[in-house]
This record gives sequence, structure tokens and C-alpha cells, in this order.
Amino acid sequence: MMSFVTRLFGRTKPAFSEARPGDAGAIAGLHGASFQRGWGEDEVHRVLIETNVVAHRVMIGHALAGFILSRLAGGEAEILSIAIAPAWRGRKLARPLLDLHLRRLAGLGARSVFLEVDEHNAAACRLYRRASFREVGRRQGYYPGGAAALVLRRDLA
Repeated sequence: MMSFVTRLFGRTKPAFSEARPGDAGAIAGLHGASFQRGWGEDEVHRVLIETNVVAHRVMIGHALAGFILSRLAGGEAEILSIAIAPAWRGRKLARPLLDLHLRRLAGLGARSVFLEVDEHNAAACRLYRRASFREVGRRQGYYPGGAAALVLRRDLA
């Protein structure tokens, strides 16, 4: 009988790991496919080599299926970006990627994590709500078209 994971991903299981500077091109490509203003490879590379940046990825075979990047400072972290490739959305990759990342941030001393998300990004808002983030602020008209950026926070134990 075929397992749930095999049915979702074929024979290759998702592999979660730290992202490295060598992933900059793939991350930039996914970022560009996921956001209105994508980051270039050089920009992603500069972020990945910062000593206070924590980055994780999920690979399906040799393909980047998702990533998450945060900056850590003074006991707080800010999630800079998280994306799952369009072909892999809805396949339960975002939550384990986020959970891995939050555990690493906590292990590095982060006591709280912040992020901003478009109020109309229902999938992302649902992910963060289920991961115990709560709204602590709002930037009205932040995104093109007038959407607000929700400022979310989660305290880490």
C-alpha cells in the first residue's frame, strides 16, 4: 500500500535543511515567482552570508520546494521571507519548514519572532495563525493596491 507521503511527493521525500549561500540562485528564482518584487541572486547571497541570518530550505529531490529566511538581533527575530514553490503549495511543507525554523531561532536565543504579511494572503495568514502568531500592528496601505501589512508576533518558550 502506498503511503501518504509517497502519494504526495512521488518516491522522493521532502528534505529539510539549512540553506547555504550556494542556494542563492534557486532562492532568488523562487522569491521572484512568489512575490511582486522578487529579490535578485546577489541580494539573496548577501543576506545568506550575514552572520545573524538563519535560513532553511526544503528540497524535493534536487529541486528547491521552499525556503525561509530570518534575521536575529537582541533576542528577537524577524522572518524576512518564506515561500513554497507554486507546484508544491498545499502539500503540507510550509508548517514543518516554519516549525524547524522557529526551533532553530529559539535555540539561538530568540525570545520572540516578528513578521509582516499581506492581509489578503489567506494561506499565509492561516499558516501563521495556526503557528500561534498574533497581530500586534498594522501598516495601512503598505502593499500595492492598498492592502495593509499585518505585523505578527510569536513568543518562543
